[in-house]
Amino acid sequence: MESPSGPQAGAQIRHVDGSMAKLALAAIGIVFGDIGTSPLYTMSTVFDVNHGLTLTRANVLGVVSLIIWSLMIVVTLKYVTLIMRAHNHGEGGIMALLALASSSVMDRPRLRNGLLLAGAFGAALFYGDGVITPAISVLSAVEGLQVAEPRLKPFVVSIALIVLIALFLVQRRGTTGIGAVFGPVMVLWFGVIAVSGLLNVSRAPAVLAAFNPFLGLEFLVRNGWLAFVSLGALVLALTGAEALYADMGHFGAPPIRLSWFALVLPALGLNYLGQGALLLSDAKAVDNPFFRLFPSVALFPMVLLATVATVIASQAVISGAFSMTKQAMQLGFMPRMGIVHTSEREVGQIYVPAINWLLLIGVVAAVLGFGSSTALGSAYGIAVTGTMMITTFLTFYVVRYAWHYNWLLCVLATGFFFVIDFAFFSANLLKFVDGGWFPLLLGAIMFIVMSTWHRGRALMVEEAHTHAGTLSLAQYLDGLFAKETIRVPGTAVFLSIDINVVPHALVNNLEHNHVLHERALFVHVTNLDVPYVPREQRVAITPLGHNCHSIVVTYGFKDEANLPQALRDCEPKGLVVDPAQVSYFLSHATVVATGGKGMPVWRERLFSVMVHNIGNIAAYFKLTANRVIELGSRVEI
Repeated sequence: MESPSGPQAGAQIRHVDGSMAKLALAAIGIVFGDIGTSPLYTMSTVFDVNHGLTLTRANVLGVVSLIIWSLMIVVTLKYVTLIMRAHNHGEGGIMALLALASSSVMDRPRLRNGLLLAGAFGAALFYGDGVITPAISVLSAVEGLQVAEPRLKPFVVSIALIVLIALFLVQRRGTTGIGAVFGPVMVLWFGVIAVSGLLNVSRAPAVLAAFNPFLGLEFLVRNGWLAFVSLGALVLALTGAEALYADMGHFGAPPIRLSWFALVLPALGLNYLGQGALLLSDAKAVDNPFFRLFPSVALFPMVLLATVATVIASQAVISGAFSMTKQAMQLGFMPRMGIVHTSEREVGQIYVPAINWLLLIGVVAAVLGFGSSTALGSAYGIAVTGTMMITTFLTFYVVRYAWHYNWLLCVLATGFFFVIDFAFFSANLLKFVDGGWFPLLLGAIMFIVMSTWHRGRALMVEEAHTHAGTLSLAQYLDGLFAKETIRVPGTAVFLSIDINVVPHALVNNLEHNHVLHERALFVHVTNLDVPYVPREQRVAITPLGHNCHSIVVTYGFKDEANLPQALRDCEPKGLVVDPAQVSYFLSHATVVATGGKGMPVWRERLFSVMVHNIGNIAAYFKLTANRVIELGSRVEI
């Protein structure tokens, strides 16, 4: 696969059989659920009495102006115009951006390691977002019931929990069936919120003054500290901006841009203007300005539509967490976990049980602990803005070192967006005590897990080299066959952590069984900083003599690992292997924490626990269970 020649190279769209209109419709259903449902809670959170911002005409116009221009600058200019050009073979998202940025500074190992840690932290924060988004979205939709019928208020949390639990329970079935209706439902959603906003604007057209950006600047200057605090709530209007970039690989940039400019941006703008117009004419609507846009007869249908829309938004985030987990595993930042493919046609539709249940526990805890969308608004934002800030940071290195633009231009372009991101992030840090600690805690836990696994694997490779000393695999085999070695019929495959290192499983097999199969294949699986590796480039074979071969199997971070298929791919290169007649020898390592060599003892123990509870390696590589032999080994790090 050839790499795009530069930023002008458009994303490679794999779904070439779909027309632009179909792709745009699908993008509306998958990409824009999060940002599309943010009008449910943004305005009510900004003017929450606990924040101290008074409901005046100037403040309403200033807030609406800031929301509109934030959508224009952060989403339209930053993501749609700039960052969506920073794709990795057509793939987007922070893990793809991390791979692109780190590969552009391969000659600077210390800088590369720093970028890897920064990207890992941004990815870790996404898991915090994956907990908060379903909780606040569904809860804010169900809260519409108490607007329609105040006596239903005590049941809001229970109903929201039922919806959320049901959502996570059906994840194992995949999204193929319900995915077909995502697009039309979200088109209906955007159409309804646009019309409701337009009707209210027609009753108070003075709100159109919010298009003047100076009203937003004047709001910031006039309110000072209170305005800065309000940025922590105002950023809720931008949640889901990362999805524009993350889902680029599914649809390509053009359909996403078409959907944004033709429908999503106008609908969001009209709805926020409509809420502003309503607040100008009726200050009592501040408790829930979104649902107050609608007449009482339409409230229950709108609650139903909003609930469905927020379920779609939550589904997109949950699916994104599954996809990012797979990418993190391929890039060496997460231990192998069980992955269930929920579609026979779409390899990207996956289900990761461990992540699903961890997210569900976090979501239930968030709903019960905070109890309302307004309270959750205090927890929301830190994870989102932290990820946005790291995305901008990584983009600088792509623009400077991968695209080779002028240094000053790179600083000015990305620095402008970084200042905005930092302002939003700083404002959200003020909410730390009120709930912002929750997503940060989740992100910190995930970062410790990811960084510990990444460093622990590196230490295991170092230990393997140390254990092998100066004796390479080829030299070991020459010495082995210089003596009388019993060969038995069949083919043995030994997985190796490093292609030049003698596998523990080989040594242990010889010590216990005193035989070697008549053909031995030493397989090392490696991952590149690209999404996909073509099958014709998947395997590289090196003869070692004595009917032994070294095989390097290469995957991209979005490829599906399938070792039997990789062995079949050896046939065009002259090595015929029948996977059904192969015995796979795996080494199950027992990691012993020694301290003082690479990580603190507590992290080494954490790594040891992860290795001990690692997902089934045979299942991960699609190996037939009755063809696998596991041999234990002891590794000190």
